[in-house]
Amino acid sequence: MQEIFGIGLGVAVVLLLRLIVPLSIFRWPFWGTIVSAIVDALDVVLVDFIGMGSFAHYHNLDKILDLYYLSFAFIVSLRWEALARNTSIVLYIYRLIGSLLFEITGARILLFIFPNMFEMFFWFEAWRQRYKPKWKLTKKRLAITLLIMLIPKMIQEYILHFLELKPWADYLSKFVLPKNA
Repeated sequence: MQEIFGIGLGVAVVLLLRLIVPLSIFRWPFWGTIVSAIVDALDVVLVDFIGMGSFAHYHNLDKILDLYYLSFAFIVSLRWEALARNTSIVLYIYRLIGSLLFEITGARILLFIFPNMFEMFFWFEAWRQRYKPKWKLTKKRLAITLLIMLIPKMIQEYILHFLELKPWADYLSKFVLPKNA
């Protein structure tokens, strides 16, 4: 098996993608975070597709890489208007606390109690600023938006952290990027 610095080529390619793609967030906040999230969702599928290496103990590294790209988004959000900026600060810190508590305790329920609303809010606000700048964010609109976002997010967190399913990864590995393609 080909290796780079003692890790399989497939793992090295995915790690490089996970480290390089988030840099685009500074130039293209909306699309940079979307592509970063896609690379995050497909990382294990891509390693399996490339077929060179495995992700032993990947869960811990995945959390660090998630924090890496979300930190870039957080930095970008600090330039936003007060309401959006303050919301992003609260949501980022809230998720960070949940992630740290999970790493300390291993209790998966913490990932459900502390959902990653920061990422969804960032997508919304970056999209709004880019494509609908005249639509102003008010406290009322913010509350409605967050409530609407919370419903699918809690379903996703339940699927990922209680049922521990990866439906998109299963689908992609079977039909889009089959190992024996």
